[in-house]
Amino acid sequence: MSDEKAPADLVEYITTLLENRLGSRVRNLRVRVEDGGLILEGQASTYHTKQLAQHWAMEESSLPIFANKIEVR
Repeated sequence: MSDEKAPADLVEYITTLLENRLGSRVRNLRVRVEDGGLILEGQASTYHTKQLAQHWAMEESSLPIFANKIEVR
């Protein structure tokens, strides 16, 4: 991501990106920005999907992941 985004814009951008890339493999996705880091929540079909969500969120936002609370179900 080349330009700086406000937290609300960043949340929308990352949420949309992950939903588009992961499709039905992730459900009830919620992304939050707190104290300069990301928190991911939701459910994933596999551990690999959970890790992909984390990797892509970090890569696109240039922010650390403070918590990946995506549950594998």
